[in-house]
Amino acid sequence: MTVTRNSVDVAAPAGTVYALGSATERWPEILPHYRYVRVLQEHERTRIVAMGAWQDVFPIRWIAEQTNDPVTPHIRFRHLRGWTRGMDVEWTFEPIAGGTRVTIEHRLQFAFPLAAEWLGRNLVSAYFVHGVAAKTLARMKAIAEARA
Repeated sequence: MTVTRNSVDVAAPAGTVYALGSATERWPEILPHYRYVRVLQEHERTRIVAMGAWQDVFPIRWIAEQTNDPVTPHIRFRHLRGWTRGMDVEWTFEPIAGGTRVTIEHRLQFAFPLAAEWLGRNLVSAYFVHGVAAKTLARMKAIAEARA
């Protein structure tokens, strides 16, 4: 299993960052590297979303189940389609002095065994997953701190 973690300390309350992260339908408006997010289904705190982003010049896309928990707060994605099918993603919000530490953790077990560990670690995780998550957190930090 390949695990990728991205964290950022944000000088804003958890609720401010959670509101930005959970409203995926608005991501293309606030995150320049997101091409689109379409809500395909929605039921209470769970939704199915089709997402597309850029990692440098490479377009990537996937479909995920998103579960929002505003009380904890916590956001979970389970990738349903795309190269990352089966990947679990968790957004956690930890109170720290002066704000919130936001962590995005991706856990991926490739379905095909041939070179899965190397590809997962060096290409999918290190380049695509880490790259997109780093851009997402940097932009969320800037917006949340401007609003705080």
